[in-house]
Amino acid sequence: MQLTFPMILTLMRIALIPVLVLFFYMPYAWASFAAAAVFIFAAITDWLDGYLARRMKLMSKFGAFLDPVADKLMVATALVILVQNPPTIIFPEIFFTLSAAIIIGREIAISGLREWMSEMGERGTVKVGLLGKLKTIFQMTAISCLLFEYPLFGLPVLLVGEMLLYLSAALTLWSMWVYLHAAWPIMSRGDSLEHVEEDSVE
Repeated sequence: MQLTFPMILTLMRIALIPVLVLFFYMPYAWASFAAAAVFIFAAITDWLDGYLARRMKLMSKFGAFLDPVADKLMVATALVILVQNPPTIIFPEIFFTLSAAIIIGREIAISGLREWMSEMGERGTVKVGLLGKLKTIFQMTAISCLLFEYPLFGLPVLLVGEMLLYLSAALTLWSMWVYLHAAWPIMSRGDSLEHVEEDSVE
């Protein structure tokens, strides 16, 4: 495996996960700002490593695998720590928890679907589309606001974060339906035994 600059950025994003958790639990006034800064930096590198890999022609199969994994690990970790004490303003905490569960659950489900489609030779059927990218933008912005919490230049950051989280959860369900709808013709054919590995049967 060649350690390229885009790959270093991806690995750095994974290494920042415990740093995010550490800052989140620090009993200092600046801790929320630091946690939000770490998450925002990770979100920027998520875009940057992919852009540089394409621009510098440094794309690899391992990088294509690791990049979305790093993104999902960071998002899942941020949502888990936020759920412990949901910073809600409008709706009861259960809505916040359900939204987080929807986002994390969707990522697990779609990752499994992509792996299965890849084994079937149909990976292109569930490629990331515009809706998925839009969902990611709302999701990253929501989590950044929720980690920061405090008003900024008169803007109710926490309220914005909460509303964007609910919106990103709705987009998450929509995008998951789009993925499943696109994959359904392949799924409905039925999986023959030749595609099933013995160690995958439970």
